Amino acid sequence: MNKQFINGEWVDAISKQTYSLINPATEETIGTMSFASTEDTRVAIEAAHEAFKAWSKTTPYTRADILKKASNYIRENILVFAKDMVLESGKPFAEAKGEWTVAANLFEWYAEEAKRSYGKVIPTNRLDKRSTVIWQPMGVIGIITAWNFPAYNPARAWAAALAAGCSVVAKPSESTPLSAFHMTKALTEAGLPKGVLNLIIGDAPMIGEEMLSNPLLKKISFTGSTRVGKILMDGASKTHTKLSLELGGNAPVLIFDDVDVEVIAKASAIARFRNNGQVCIAAQRFYVHKNIYKKFTEAVTKYVSQLKVGTGFEDGVNVGPLITKKQKENVVDLLKKAKTENAEILTGGNTPEHLPNGYFLQPAVVANLTQQSVLARNEIFGPVLPIFSFEDLDDAIAKANDTEYGLAAYVFTNHLKTAILASERLAFGIVGINEWAPHGTESPFGGWNHSGQGHESGSDGLYEYMEKKLISIAV
Repeated sequence: MNKQFINGEWVDAISKQTYSLINPATEETIGTMSFASTEDTRVAIEAAHEAFKAWSKTTPYTRADILKKASNYIRENILVFAKDMVLESGKPFAEAKGEWTVAANLFEWYAEEAKRSYGKVIPTNRLDKRSTVIWQPMGVIGIITAWNFPAYNPARAWAAALAAGCSVVAKPSESTPLSAFHMTKALTEAGLPKGVLNLIIGDAPMIGEEMLSNPLLKKISFTGSTRVGKILMDGASKTHTKLSLELGGNAPVLIFDDVDVEVIAKASAIARFRNNGQVCIAAQRFYVHKNIYKKFTEAVTKYVSQLKVGTGFEDGVNVGPLITKKQKENVVDLLKKAKTENAEILTGGNTPEHLPNGYFLQPAVVANLTQQSVLARNEIFGPVLPIFSFEDLDDAIAKANDTEYGLAAYVFTNHLKTAILASERLAFGIVGINEWAPHGTESPFGGWNHSGQGHESGSDGLYEYMEKKLISIAV
């Protein structure tokens, strides 16, 4: 399964071009993958358009049955799927297994939610008029997803679009295609008709441009960087292609002085370095009340220095490699710039001596930072925990909101009033109070400002792929 999946068949790219898939933990080649471009994308869109004609007319119960079977197939093969995810992404096996569990849950949840795309009756001001609103599937959807969660990212978009009655042309990251291959196999084994899902791996700019310009494709759902999101928005303004964008983040964490510092420090060390910090909603900017700043800094440094770095199949590993050499270089460069700003690296920031191969970086804690630091202004997307201080609630909110991003924010306090006021004043689409995972299969996921538009997950995710229609009848 190292080819493109178009119209129900595994096929080579039309150009016969290939590329090598690299294991980020060893820098060894996993396999040779087919590499698609514009013409492959066009063929996939045409296949999806033809398949949509029948798929959109199926009942939600028919679609639900297929999605539920796909969910079961994932659960039955989760160990094999998780192993391949470790190979392509480098994340610890436990994290990979957990991600596939969530992917299965998403297919199951949307299998049920497909049956609940309710319309409504609108009372009118005339006796001879009846008005109703119904929802109908949008059409062919292009779904472009990132490498950091190679099963979760596609699952939440594919499941919702398919449940809504749309057909899909999916482009996962060329860095992590194996998970997408497995998910495609799960859906085909579940009985998904040919052409309803098409999978292409290849040249991102060329594929994106064809998706934007092809009139048969009605919407693009994109998970990735803010930079690429802006490119898609520019292109969509010319073609009127609809967009859902889940972009970057720079999540603040507000830690007030009424918490148990030791407990929060230990939890912070775990939460910050989940998936090596390569998470769009990852807690990034740690704002700690001045009264506990020193105590928190010492405690979190202790716990971070104890994190085990290694390959995903090693027992007890907390942190794997970064996804590519370039990504590692980007993080190292940010740390170098921070040092020129007089920041203090308290632990980590170096290549572990026992791991000379692969894209490993020892988790770092950085202190003595200002609001103008590169570690405050940029999305790090790597194993760095920067610590800032604040005076009071007003100061904390001002510093937290001082970013172009607006995806997720976190507040830790035992004071109800503080929790309420902070959550209402933070300019972010997702706010977690005393928890590190404020998202869920059943909950809307989306950001403000430069972090995107539209929502995934929950019932909101289903309606992202449907059109609202008013039907007014004179009687």
